[in-house]
This record gives sequence, structure tokens and C-alpha cells, in this order.
Amino acid sequence: MKELIKEMQAVAQQLLASGEVKGVLGWTKGSRWYLTPPLFIQSVEEVEKLHYDEFAVNNLTSLLLDYRNSDEKIAIFVKGCDSRGILRLIQDKQVQKEKVHIIGLPCFGMVDKEAVQDHRNRHNLPLLNKCQECRYPNPVLADQALGAVTITKEPARPTGLTAEVANQKGVGQKAEARYEQVQAIEAMSADEKYDFWQKQHEKCIRCYACRNICPACNCRECIFESDQKGWVNKAATKADNAFFGITRAMHVAGRCVDCGECERVCPAGIPIMAINRKIMQDIDELFGSYDAGTDLEEAGPLNHFKLDDPEEFM
Repeated sequence: MKELIKEMQAVAQQLLASGEVKGVLGWTKGSRWYLTPPLFIQSVEEVEKLHYDEFAVNNLTSLLLDYRNSDEKIAIFVKGCDSRGILRLIQDKQVQKEKVHIIGLPCFGMVDKEAVQDHRNRHNLPLLNKCQECRYPNPVLADQALGAVTITKEPARPTGLTAEVANQKGVGQKAEARYEQVQAIEAMSADEKYDFWQKQHEKCIRCYACRNICPACNCRECIFESDQKGWVNKAATKADNAFFGITRAMHVAGRCVDCGECERVCPAGIPIMAINRKIMQDIDELFGSYDAGTDLEEAGPLNHFKLDDPEEFM
């Protein structure tokens, strides 16, 4: 791990010293051993603050939106899921590829800091569910790769310096079972489904954490914070929460990169990925297998029209 961190710091120092980039997005060691929050540095003197470990869970992609109007180039460190988010932003024309220097990293498999009960126990911490279900632990897009990681657009096992650790933890071990929750909900009766989602929407406090972390939720002005009246009430009622949740799910349909950050940051524990994956499953069945955020040249099935597209709904 120390070898990889030193490599990250050296690359950041070179990029900043040469003036190739104006700033670098990465992670730093937080105030607790189980915290590794995002970090933005702009000087060579700050590179020693860069850190990377199994708590560097934050997808940094959405932070690039703060610089989408800037003419200056930004460097960003990415894991596999993060790189899919950047590809999403480039395809949505929110970020210009030439304005971002992407540095690919191998992934340890991120652990669930919420499961830290005994702050003295640093061993056998559970892997985040989203990492257990991950199919793309390696960056799909990068200008340079560190830690001997392989850049690939295909689903694969973890590679690079952290591969052994990631495999031992179980990264990707539940990848083939990622639709189990969708199937469980589909097996419910109509009334049971209604009751299930009513209970979920009742928990929502509309903090918009899911929207703020999502690389596919990249509108310059969100409809749910628009000054125009009539879209949704400010009060977090079940009806308005349902409207928000369903609208957001359809907004990212065909564009969700399956990073699971929306569900991870939800303070109410709502299974947001269940509805996202239901839509993914339907898209695969209707238009053929498609993984958003893996191929820069491939337009999503809902982003273009073909004469042989299925039209059963018309």
C-alpha cells in the first residue's frame, strides 16, 4: 500500500510541478483511521497529503462538475467504478476529455466504515455490498495506470498490486447475484410491492445525497430545486418522495454506471439500486446486454434510435 501511495504522490507532484494540471483530486487520511475523505490539492507542497486505502470509497467523479466551466486541466485518481462515472460525464458532455487527466488505480475492495463497532478493531471489517457485486474493479478509461493495474473495458477480476487482497476480501464474488433483490421484489404481489415501496418512500428525507453523489445526475439545474412551481412540494411526503425517486430512476435509465454510491450514501437505507437494476435488467432484455460507462464510443440504447428497436409499448 505504501508503495502505491508513494507512486500516487510522485505522479501528482510531476503533474503539478510541470503545470500540466491545475489541481489533483484524490483522497487523504481523515481524522479517524476509518476515514479517507476526498482531497483537492493545487500545489506540490500538498502532495504528501494524498492517501489511498480500503476506506477511499468516495467516487470522486461528481466533484469534477465543480470544474466543468473551467479552462484548466484537472487530474483525478480513479478506481474501476469511478472511471465509469468519468466516462459517463464525458459522454453527457459535462466534462471535456482533454480537460481531465485520469489516473487509474487498482482497487482493494472498499470496506463498510459504518460497520466499525469497536474503533480499536481494524481487522475482518466487512466489504461493502457494492464491492461484492462489482464487475468492473479495474479502470475502464485512464491516461496512465499505477500499481500495475490493467485498463480494460471488459468485466474482469481485480488486477494490480492490490489484486490478492481484493480477491481475498471477495470483490466481485456476488456479481452474478446482483439481481437477486430485483427478483425478490418482482416475486411479490402487486399489493406487496406497493406496501414495500411505500415504506421506503416514507423513510426518505429528500436530502438529495443520492443525486449529489451520482455522476449521471449532472444537470446544471435540478428540476427538484427549480423555482418553477408545481413539480414537487418541499415537504417530504410519501407521494412527493415517490415522485422524486421514480423520476430520478428514469432520469438515469440507461446511464447508471452501477457504482452503488446512491444507495451507500442514503441515510435512510433505501434500496435505491433495486429500482436502478430493475431498469438495467429491462434494458438488457429489450435492447441487448449493455453496461453504461464502459465504452466511450458506444451510445447507450436509450440515447439513440434504431429502426428495429422494440415497440411493444406503442
